[in-house]
Amino acid sequence: MRTLIRDLLAAELPAESIEAAGWVRTRRDSKAFSFLEINDGSCLGNLQVIVDQGTPGSEALHKMSTGASVSVVGRQVESLGGKQKWEIQASSVRLLGEAPDDFPLQKKGHTPEFLRSISHLRPRTNLYGAMFRVRSRMSYAVHRFFAERKFHYIHTPIITASDCEGAGEMFRVTTLDPTSGKKQAFENDFFEKAAHLTVSGQLEGETFACALGNIYTFGPTFRAENSHTSRHAAEFWMIEPEMAFCDLTGDMDLAEEMVKYLVTEALENQDGDLSIFERFVDKGLRARLEAVVSNPFERVSYTEAVSILQKSGKKFDYPVEYGHNLQSEHERWLTEEHFKKPLTVYNYPKEIKPFYMRLNDDDKTVTAMDLLVPGIGEIVGGSQREERLDVLLANMERHGLSTEEYDWYIDTRKYGTVPHAGFGMGFERLLMFVTGMHNIRDVIPFSRTPGSCEF
Repeated sequence: MRTLIRDLLAAELPAESIEAAGWVRTRRDSKAFSFLEINDGSCLGNLQVIVDQGTPGSEALHKMSTGASVSVVGRQVESLGGKQKWEIQASSVRLLGEAPDDFPLQKKGHTPEFLRSISHLRPRTNLYGAMFRVRSRMSYAVHRFFAERKFHYIHTPIITASDCEGAGEMFRVTTLDPTSGKKQAFENDFFEKAAHLTVSGQLEGETFACALGNIYTFGPTFRAENSHTSRHAAEFWMIEPEMAFCDLTGDMDLAEEMVKYLVTEALENQDGDLSIFERFVDKGLRARLEAVVSNPFERVSYTEAVSILQKSGKKFDYPVEYGHNLQSEHERWLTEEHFKKPLTVYNYPKEIKPFYMRLNDDDKTVTAMDLLVPGIGEIVGGSQREERLDVLLANMERHGLSTEEYDWYIDTRKYGTVPHAGFGMGFERLLMFVTGMHNIRDVIPFSRTPGSCEF
């Protein structure tokens, strides 16, 4: 069995016989021997392998160019170069797979745009290998966060007949032939009704919170929003907890606690992956993340936030008006220039929020909250849910929603209703925040954006 390179580099003692495998990053030749730098994806570091001429398998060294895969057996000895603690003195080497001269990841700089066009190969680069290891670890940390707090993990449906956000930006799922030229009734479709890819697992999650107490979902969501910004994708992952017997304050507490927990996880990573983002993406990354962990978050009402923005004297591309959603530039100014820390904005006008948010006593605002972070803007959006049956029905009527289509949702208020709250965290935006990456397309393995559905 091969030993992972991350374990080899972290070993305490030398070993007489060790097997490793990986892809060649570089090869340097001399008359007597060759140096191979190989990486197996387990960590950022490469393993140096010394292959003497005459070593079994060395006759194929000329084919072991950048991108080729190899297997080596040999002694693990102290490295004389000083860049790493250990290296392998090969007793045999084997070429597993060649990489011709047209291998696109030669040892030179590549633009993010080019690397997106070869998303099936970009994980082999240092930067994107680190990116997707961070993504894996942060996924695990999400589950650990909720497990430590006794939440139940619920799998909500990806195909749904409900529009949680009410914006209508949903992908339709159908077996009807769109090329037939005939008008076809939904009754003839597979589900015998209009079906779509989910924009959120919230509504279904609420039904389980009203039975199991505290639950969360973590899965893919879809928005047919024709947006070409660096922060939006048509397919992305959402973390969505729902908590019974919880109000807006408890909701904000959990969201802030979760952001700090996940940022701490990124900072405490011992594999060195964060270092490549500090060197090549955002030199102030670690200081910014440490500030998030060590300082309390600010909280202001939407009304206060609008007032601060209007009095700032700052010229924004989008005007600041009460009754309109805050734009990314407004959110970033508040967190980066004014408060200089993460910020939770709460109590938004009811006209700009979905039907399920609890109406405040002023009859003008709802118990909505958005958690904003420097460099990104909104990273969490949530609310206390409307638990009062009569108010919920009035909200649905005001939004033009059919009570028949949402009868199952209404039942949770009809039978044993309780105050409850929840939020959604965009996982990709979290990853952008903890790595400093500027484009959502660079933190998801295969991005889905308008006009782009490759691979």
